[in-house]
Amino acid sequence: MDFYNIIETARKTGKIDKGTNEVTKAIELGVAKLVVYAKDVEPKEIVAHLAVIAKDKGIPCAEVDSKQKLGIAAGIGVNASAVAVIHGGEADKEIAQIKKQASK
Repeated sequence: MDFYNIIETARKTGKIDKGTNEVTKAIELGVAKLVVYAKDVEPKEIVAHLAVIAKDKGIPCAEVDSKQKLGIAAGIGVNASAVAVIHGGEADKEIAQIKKQASK
């Protein structure tokens, strides 16, 4: 599954939130459809809680290898530690597929 493409599609046709604080809020409010965070964030504690609270809320969560690539996919000129998809737009089918796989 190419999470970078899903983020980029959702950014162009739906809505995303960027950054650890915004993503945390989206999870806590239950509006996030998918959470993606970067593996290379230092210190790891910055994003460590995201997978835990996403699981509690039943929101699929994935780790990608690069904060730089995540920032590019999110359409910002800087690195992104985490991104939440709020409205998938044309990426809704892929997000539904991820949700289905996660619930198995």
